[in-house]
Amino acid sequence: MRAVAVILLFMSSITAGAETAETIFINGNIYTVNENQPSAQAIAVKNDRIIFVGANADGEKFRVGKTHIVDLAGKTVMPGFTDSHCHIFGIGEREMTLNLEGTNTREDFLAKVKERVAQTERDKWITGRGWIETFWKPPQFPTRADLDKIAPDNPVFLTRADGHAAVGNSAALKTAAVTRETANPFGGEILKDPRIGEPTGMLLDNAMDLVAKNIPPPSQAERERALLLGIKREIELGWCQIQNAGSELSDQEIIRRAYAAGKVKLRMVNAAYGPGEAANELLKKGATLNAFDHRFTQRTIKVIFDGALGSRGAALLAPYSDKPDSSGFLTQKPEELRPMFEEALRRGIQVETHAIGDRSNRTILDLYEHAFKAVPPEKRKVLVGGASSGGPGVAELRHPKAGDVRWRVEHAQILSEQDIPRFAKLGVIASMQPSHAISDLFFAPARLGVERLAGAYAWNKLIKSGAIICGGSDAPVERGEPMIEFYAAVARKSIKGESGEGWHPEQAVSREQALKMFTINAAYGAFEEADKGSIEVGKLADFTVLSADIMKIPAPEILKTRCEMTVVGGEVVYENR
Repeated sequence: MRAVAVILLFMSSITAGAETAETIFINGNIYTVNENQPSAQAIAVKNDRIIFVGANADGEKFRVGKTHIVDLAGKTVMPGFTDSHCHIFGIGEREMTLNLEGTNTREDFLAKVKERVAQTERDKWITGRGWIETFWKPPQFPTRADLDKIAPDNPVFLTRADGHAAVGNSAALKTAAVTRETANPFGGEILKDPRIGEPTGMLLDNAMDLVAKNIPPPSQAERERALLLGIKREIELGWCQIQNAGSELSDQEIIRRAYAAGKVKLRMVNAAYGPGEAANELLKKGATLNAFDHRFTQRTIKVIFDGALGSRGAALLAPYSDKPDSSGFLTQKPEELRPMFEEALRRGIQVETHAIGDRSNRTILDLYEHAFKAVPPEKRKVLVGGASSGGPGVAELRHPKAGDVRWRVEHAQILSEQDIPRFAKLGVIASMQPSHAISDLFFAPARLGVERLAGAYAWNKLIKSGAIICGGSDAPVERGEPMIEFYAAVARKSIKGESGEGWHPEQAVSREQALKMFTINAAYGAFEEADKGSIEVGKLADFTVLSADIMKIPAPEILKTRCEMTVVGGEVVYENR
């Protein structure tokens, strides 16, 4: 008995001298994204933070009787994936309304709409999203005449997959009094039949608002359901954090209530749309950092500066190759953005701007550069602190290092060669979505011509110039699956393995670069690299566990890889059973 007592006393003294873990993950094929320790087998977690990374045997010293052990059984573990650009309400709404993804022919598209018409009361609106005409034969936009034939008694308004164009039937256009005499609003276009001058039903960018404002808005309960459906889907796909690319004040209230009620495990960095009420409120009240146990941050203004390439709304330096009378359009007046940008620098607020065409990218870089000169580093503030749990998270302001504002260009899809080095020179982050390349490159040669494709989706050129790229999906514009995004970045081929003229395979990135895009670079893009983006002692215990080793398997097999487990703060919030 005495000998047993001595042994127990000895063991307790060892345990007391070492930090004890709440959970230890063992037998993993762990990629840490930490150059000093690139791989490991085990991770120990306490109070939602990592306290150990290393070999199974060395992790034993953090184990006590109550420690929960998770056997990863050789599965591949990555730092928690971050979707650096998505639209969370849109992801949920896609599940709630008419989802038109995968309608690869005009006939399929119309059949889905007709089916919904049969289920809908007369005079009730029918809305949906996800169609794209690229693979239709011929690849032409749908028209109000197409919709009138199958929906004569319901207003119908269906948004293209990119969110920058929509088609309405005659009943929908009537609610907005859109006729042949209606002028194009700034930053938008009403497409009209060149033979007779009548609206075709297609509305681009700001012109969509003419009809959209007449659609009965969803209730607060429906908006919350869309949010929670979107979040559920993201977690099941393996995303541990999303960076939500724009929100109005009403959406922000729904998001905060959901977090306060404990309904959300996913981490979120939320942006406020600007210019306008949401941006003004952010500039006035300041940022929210690390609220609700590091789950929610809001420090960014999101500007939409042009349209999309597919709907020919992206602002180009030269006309569209397949529509020589148009070079797209800007959706904001540059002179009206300057005061907001300068105030953002003075208030420590980040700016991210949607820019797809080479003209919009050049112009936004010019505007950023002008703001940086107008508000020099000594007059800027950067947000560096905040509450680590509970409440709203009141941010602390301090003087930053020169230029450390981390402003972003979202998409940066079509760039002039001379503008590529400006990202690194200005310290501007390129927030890009690899799946756009493998979708758009089927029609981009027609829109741009082969010559301009040299600066399209130019991931490698940007990286070699010194720019930082953070990766996202732009869901629900794209499907939003991390394995599709990773595959697109490293293969630069369609999901069927297709390539073609002008696809520039040399712009594909290495697997190591792709992994950084969705982990440490994404964290940097949100000022969070001290807490997230790699598996290191002291960082938040966020992991994405995969069914296969995407760093080694053949590229096509990446698309077959599935999320086996999503871990946020050391808690298994999803497990594939």
